Amino acid sequence: MDRKPPTDDQELSRLRADFTSHRIWRSVRSDGRLGGWVATLHDPRAGVDPTVVTDTATQLREALVRERDRAAARPFRTS
Repeated sequence: MDRKPPTDDQELSRLRADFTSHRIWRSVRSDGRLGGWVATLHDPRAGVDPTVVTDTATQLREALVRERDRAAARPFRTS
C-alpha cells in the first residue's frame, strides 16, 4: 500500500502543534511561489535564536528540536 507524503498544510499543522512556542509559516518568494520554512520564537524558554529559516519542513523540525535542547541547557532569567 502506497502512502502519500504529507502536504505542506499537514506539515505546517504538525509543526505548529508540536512547537507552540513558535509562530511557524512558509515564506513567499518574489515570484509568488512558496519559499522557506520559518519559525519565530515567542517564548524564550523554548529556544535561543529569535528566527529559524530552513529549506524543508524536516529541517525546520530538526532545527526546532535543537533550539529546544539549547534553551533547556541554559539558565532562564525572568528579568
